Amino acid sequence: MSTQDRAMTAASSDTTIEGVVLKPLVTHRDGRGFFRELIRVTDEFFGEGFGQWSHSRMFAGVAKAWHIHWHQVDWWYVPVGNIKVALYDMRPDSPTYKVLQEVYLGDNYEPVVLRIPPGVAHGCKVLSGEAHLFYITSQVYNPDDEGRIPHDDPDIGYDWTALPPIR
Repeated sequence: MSTQDRAMTAASSDTTIEGVVLKPLVTHRDGRGFFRELIRVTDEFFGEGFGQWSHSRMFAGVAKAWHIHWHQVDWWYVPVGNIKVALYDMRPDSPTYKVLQEVYLGDNYEPVVLRIPPGVAHGCKVLSGEAHLFYITSQVYNPDDEGRIPHDDPDIGYDWTALPPIR
């Protein structure tokens, strides 16, 4: 099993949506703390390039869903706190059309960067007291590329109140 497969197993549900990638991160620790590289311009999964870098601070129990872009790629990293991410493939031509995937990011999980491709609806719920989400997008904010879907959309049928599974 590759390092990437182990990280995906540790941080994600068994189902993987086409184009969703979890990049395992290497952490270098010493007595002063640690250093962790997140993304390089040469990373294969960062091929669409940089448009904007943003930071979202969210409080305990907050859920933000559903959000979708038709052209933009997102890369998410949670350095503080813990979140549950839900992803739903809305691309009719995708081999994983209508597949739902959960990913857990943050302090309690293997450090990864999550790549969310265009056409995959996404949202998150804070599982800890507070969480910080840093995300890079492949394009600058464009309201014409933004889509919102109600959190309780019956076609998706996702329960945002559910806790992580007991293992």
